[in-house]
This record gives sequence, structure tokens and C-alpha cells, in this order.
Amino acid sequence: MVPDNLSAEDERRCRQVLARATARYRSRPAAAAVLVPLCLVRGVPALLYTLRSSRLAGRHKGDVSFPGGKCDPTDQDVVHTALRETLEELGLEVSEQNVWGIMHPIPDQQKSTVVPVLANVGPLDPQSLKPSLEEVDEVFTLPLAHLLQAQNQGYTHFCQRGHFRYTLPVFLHGPHRIWGLTAIVTEFTLQLLAPATYQPRLAGFQIPEPSEMLPRPGRPGSL
Repeated sequence: MVPDNLSAEDERRCRQVLARATARYRSRPAAAAVLVPLCLVRGVPALLYTLRSSRLAGRHKGDVSFPGGKCDPTDQDVVHTALRETLEELGLEVSEQNVWGIMHPIPDQQKSTVVPVLANVGPLDPQSLKPSLEEVDEVFTLPLAHLLQAQNQGYTHFCQRGHFRYTLPVFLHGPHRIWGLTAIVTEFTLQLLAPATYQPRLAGFQIPEPSEMLPRPGRPGSL
């Protein structure tokens, strides 16, 4: 069952669940970090997403994503990276006190480490944000209740040489389709917030340790 609100009890439980990963990964080197912004939109718990600018270079332009980006040498850690990038992309300043913890790092298509940082940004009017026109085409939110409805959940099977390899989640019927790394992070978040309700779609895809993120025969080729 989805929480009626992001209560202090929800926060304590999530912080406790994430405590080990937070201590383990916070100061480890990573290629990038993203902020997973929990928010209340007109009192309804939701996740905040961005649509990457179609003017950006690279294969991820125009994709749905969470705010975030590459780690800078001047960043103290991955939490600082996620908060800095969120401010730069959306004009949204998030206090470190609002960070609930770090979820398991995920390899991107280049086998680099992307670290998801979960935070509660509180009541939010998406229209009040000031996204960077160079980086963001659109900002939107999806209620947790929407993401948890089975009719809005899909999946993609990946095969190689006629054999099943792995399955990744896809979230449908919002303003834009959510897939790839962003869908994986969304799945992690729903499992954390509603463990008795959400049925994971991720199957057969192994998330390696950061030290193992080199291409090997027989490993998934991309997200």
C-alpha cells in the first residue's frame, strides 16, 4: 500500500534500510549521481522527473531522467554531486538534511557507476521551478499511486542469440515513457516505499559492484 503521505515514520524506516548502502557508497568514486526527489504535489506523494533537452549531445538526449550528472572533482561526495546538479538543472535547492540515503549504484551503458540519492524535497509546485533551458525540456511529476498501479507498469525482455538474458521495468501512461536506468531507479524507490505492494520487474539483470564494472562476455550489454 502506498503511504498516504511521506511521514516521519516512512522517513525513519527508509533511512534505516538505506543506512548500510549510504555508509558504503557515499564517499566512493563514481561517474555520476542522480537525485530521486520525493515530493508532495497538492498533498499527493509523487516523484519528480525531468525530460532531458533534445539539444544535448549524446544518446540520452530527450530521455526521461532524474536530475543529476557527472561527479565534479570539487564535489565532496556523491550526495553533493546530486544536490549541486539538481540546483543547476532545476533551480531547486535541497538541503542535505532532506537526504534519506543512497540506493545501490547502477552501471550505465558505458559501465560507469551512477549513484541514486533519495531525498524528500517536501511540498512542491513543479510550475515554480526554473529549469535550465540548456539541459531540461520539461519537468513533470508522477504520483506514487500511479506508478504502483499494475496497468501503468510494463517490462522489456532482452534476448541474445535467441536466449532470454534479462528483464527491465518500464512505466507507462504518464506524460512520457520511463525506461532504462531511470526505470530501474524508480523500481528501487517503489520497492523501498511500498515493499508489500510493488512487484519487481527487474529479473536476470545483475548489478555489479563498482570494482566489477568492466565488460565481460555474457554480461548484459546495455540498459
